[in-house]
Amino acid sequence: MNMRSVIVCLLVIGLSQVAFSQSETDPSLLTIDRIYASSEFRQEYLAPLQWMNNGNSYVRVENNENKLQELARYESATNERSVLVPNDQLIPEDRKGSIRVESFTFSKDESKILIFTNSSRVWRANTKGDYWMLDLETKKLTQIGADFEPSSLMFAKFSSDNSKVAFVQKFNVYVQDLASNEVAQLTNDGGDGIINGTFDWAYEEEFGNRDGFSWSPDGANIAFWRLDASKIGTFYMINNTDSVYSEPLPLQYPKVGQDPSKCEVGIVGIGDKQITWIPLEGSKIQNYIPSMQWLNSGELLIQQLNRHQNKLIVWKYNITSKELKKIYTETEETWVDIQYPDVSANGWGDNTLKVVDNGKSFLRLTENDGWRHLYKVNITNGSKKLLTPGDYDVASLIVTTSKYAYFHASPDNSTQRYLYRVDIKGSGKAQRLTPASISGVNVYNCSPNGKYAIQRNSTAATPTTHNLVSLPGHKVIAKLVENKAFIEKLSKIKMPEIEFTKVTTEEGMEIDVRVIKPINFDPNKKYPVFFHVYGEPWGQVATDSWVGMWNIMLAQQGYLVVDMDNRGTPCLKGSAWRKSIYRKIGDINARDQAQAAKEFLKLDYADETRTAVWGWSGGGSMTLNLMFKYPEIYKTGISVAAVSNQLIYDNIYQERYMGLPQENMDDFVNGSPITYAKNLEGNLLIIHGTGDDNVHYQGMEMLIDELVAQNKQFDIMIYPNRSHGIYEGRNTRRHLFGLITNYLMEKVPVSSSPSK
Repeated sequence: MNMRSVIVCLLVIGLSQVAFSQSETDPSLLTIDRIYASSEFRQEYLAPLQWMNNGNSYVRVENNENKLQELARYESATNERSVLVPNDQLIPEDRKGSIRVESFTFSKDESKILIFTNSSRVWRANTKGDYWMLDLETKKLTQIGADFEPSSLMFAKFSSDNSKVAFVQKFNVYVQDLASNEVAQLTNDGGDGIINGTFDWAYEEEFGNRDGFSWSPDGANIAFWRLDASKIGTFYMINNTDSVYSEPLPLQYPKVGQDPSKCEVGIVGIGDKQITWIPLEGSKIQNYIPSMQWLNSGELLIQQLNRHQNKLIVWKYNITSKELKKIYTETEETWVDIQYPDVSANGWGDNTLKVVDNGKSFLRLTENDGWRHLYKVNITNGSKKLLTPGDYDVASLIVTTSKYAYFHASPDNSTQRYLYRVDIKGSGKAQRLTPASISGVNVYNCSPNGKYAIQRNSTAATPTTHNLVSLPGHKVIAKLVENKAFIEKLSKIKMPEIEFTKVTTEEGMEIDVRVIKPINFDPNKKYPVFFHVYGEPWGQVATDSWVGMWNIMLAQQGYLVVDMDNRGTPCLKGSAWRKSIYRKIGDINARDQAQAAKEFLKLDYADETRTAVWGWSGGGSMTLNLMFKYPEIYKTGISVAAVSNQLIYDNIYQERYMGLPQENMDDFVNGSPITYAKNLEGNLLIIHGTGDDNVHYQGMEMLIDELVAQNKQFDIMIYPNRSHGIYEGRNTRRHLFGLITNYLMEKVPVSSSPSK
């Protein structure tokens, strides 16, 4: 931080103590400390669960009366509880205490459980750790891969007959016989850039691929991915704080325009350990393989995506005849989505196709007809049947049964989500299962048999709750998480009014707007406006979901907090809305935001002289573009973890939405905030973590260099060794949001404005 920044922070601390200490005199008002330094407003969350018995029961990890872990089983029809695995069954023979259950999976016949524990982080998720196998009949607890170093196994899973467990260790695939505990190595070339059974950074980040192998249904073979990342460039992050000498942290990271890892799928026999490589057409480097799955014990389905990501091919491969057949092709002028970013999707998910009709068809969401529709594709001849006709989008597909496909949608209001189902024969109209009396964003974890679901609901004004419901009637069987204590806390603080509206830009675009109004709102006064933005294909912000305590605090302080969604965001407004951003990130989305802001600022109570904008990641990039391109609108900007230069982000994401820089370099330059840094006029705070493996700190230094060259004054905050989420380390979130709040209040003060 430069000296000017230090002085500003000292000034801000003095100017805005109200945001930290006001509750000492008025407990109805929030402070940074109440939100981030205490557990006062901590919500209750539902522990992860696994469906059992085809969905007729479910199991989750809970603490017993002694605060020790156990696995509890609940009958779905009644929510009656029993203990499936008491704590004493989680204690290994040579230990005094029980292992900590972080996650678990059942064998196919549900007689055994694999327990994941002692995990460590690999990029975003804790996917490396120890595995223990518990036999529910004998009560015996056995460590898998016990001779390997601790916390080094990945993605252990049972064979279909429960006789073996396969796993990945140091980029090789292994199998352990559960009767003899003998471990066999199935691949031998892992390491030095060769990755078997899991993925490189880019595949995990942009396709959601982590687990990279799969048992055949008969347990005779394992199909697995092999990536050769040896030619991927190494990016170095620097740890300057944990030792006297700095430590370089190498990361194989394919930048935009650089070739991705070479990728192929192999099948290894458990008996002979011989590997057969599937000879997909085209270059192993210039094509991606985001998904493969067993159709049956003798056939695989493989999804192949070209480098431009605008052509998807689904192949069927017969492991006996070695026949490779192209059964489905999908193309777009823009890009083809494998995963569909949506507020109802639970982060990175499974790319596999949902197979129906006893293995004769699969389901696929496509946008070729202008909407995101659900189609059934015949595996034999590739013919398609539309299952969701109408001018609306399917948000995400949840589960299929022998008769129905269950999905999220909201045909009439893109800010909300509900549960629907449709007959997979294509003979009926989609049926909404979420009752009309329920609003907000509703996300469902449906049981495999489609008879039950865990419903997660929130609205902008109400926090998250979870219910166990029966389907299709949506009868509430049990309220699993009510957040009563949290709601009681909310009842004692001053809550703002939240309004959903729309503005129409000068180009005729109708933009969804969510406004959190100051408490004691008076339409005859003028208020400062704080815009929150994201604006890229992986995020929607103006949703009818819980607004969070920090936004409530800002409204208590007197700010209008405004979320708006431009073209290119995953709103349920048709394919043209979402894909108009192709090759225009930083251009069309910024223009929509600016034009929408101009319309919003025409409101009598919005003070166009006191405006600020902030965002994180893509929202940080948007903030920079808005500050540099539209200084007449935005007076102050706070940009967190931004991509300042599109030419240094990863290839899979940036090329999907922008093309290849070798072909359309001007689009990358025109969309990059750094191109317009010379136009900065207002106050700018840029924030980044030096340990950000996603959006590299490099981009911040490039931007700093350009701003200095253009003689522009600005403020910075660097968080050592923090990743893209900037949460690691003691007190980090409290400090970060205290910093942002202070900067906002100093640069865009909440002063008493005279009536109009």
